[in-house]
Amino acid sequence: MKILVTGGTGYIGSHVAVKLIEEGHEVIIVDNLANSKITVLDSIKKITGKSPIFYQENLTNFGTIEKIFKDHQFDLVIHFAGLKSVSESVEKPLMYYQQNLSGTINLLRCMEEFNVKKIIFSSSATVYGDSEVAKRTETMPTGQNIANPYGKTKYMIEEILKDICTSDPKFSAIALRYFNPIGNHSSGLLGEDPNGIPNNLMPYIMKVASGELEELSIYGSDYDTSDGTCRRDFIHVVDLANGHLAAFKALETPGFKAYNLGTGTPTSVLEMVETFEKISGRPLPHKFAPRRPGDLAEIWADPSKVKQELGWQTHLTVEDAMKDTLTFLRNHQ
Repeated sequence: MKILVTGGTGYIGSHVAVKLIEEGHEVIIVDNLANSKITVLDSIKKITGKSPIFYQENLTNFGTIEKIFKDHQFDLVIHFAGLKSVSESVEKPLMYYQQNLSGTINLLRCMEEFNVKKIIFSSSATVYGDSEVAKRTETMPTGQNIANPYGKTKYMIEEILKDICTSDPKFSAIALRYFNPIGNHSSGLLGEDPNGIPNNLMPYIMKVASGELEELSIYGSDYDTSDGTCRRDFIHVVDLANGHLAAFKALETPGFKAYNLGTGTPTSVLEMVETFEKISGRPLPHKFAPRRPGDLAEIWADPSKVKQELGWQTHLTVEDAMKDTLTFLRNHQ
């Protein structure tokens, strides 16, 4: 298949691009490089032996995206592109609504114009909102008490996809609700390497471990959890990438479907620090800082639906992710 991957030089998108190429698909990447690096394309080629077609474009520019669709007859779209920092979205909500919603609408307009009927959307567990139930299942309501604009954009895009599926009986949309991706490709060539100061835990740990940052800030020590720090469902990015290929099966039937991609087991931030110290054999300087706006105390996945319907489950552990992260760190020092 010829597959458009938006945000394909980003952390998750690049790992999915590798899997797609290894499976024999033709990959075309569109990315504005706002939070990724052009050198990722070299890493993809080193791993797969092939270079994906690449366009440095922003989805908010409808005309340029339309031309890309005109030049390629896509069979499928996998949509990663978008801003993704919870804390930044609280500070700059208009920027998030503009980029994430307008970009997605432009993408869907082009899909409609060129008769592309299948999309896999990079959604998030944040669509479940601030529920008292920490274990998230796909039967839970979405859109209620979402604590940040980032999560709201994910919810709104899911609703747009539902409406398109209702209006077009041939349209198929899959929302994959990620929990917390970590780790990287075992080659050490691909990993999470954001521009500027990172917002996610693992790239922050990496920058502290490399000496680029002095210490890790742990936001909040007084949550109602076992050790006072947030607990999250950390999933290896390679398992996550495999989940996208598993989702192809669900695309065979028109309509909207949502699946959780997570391990089903939560890990606290302090436990992550301790695991990194154990795997690396060295201390990781850290301090406690005030809570961040929009953060939830704990959240993890119930992945039973995706296992039952698509046969997907995780195989890699937090320890595996730490080992792969250290390999990536050594390759990039």
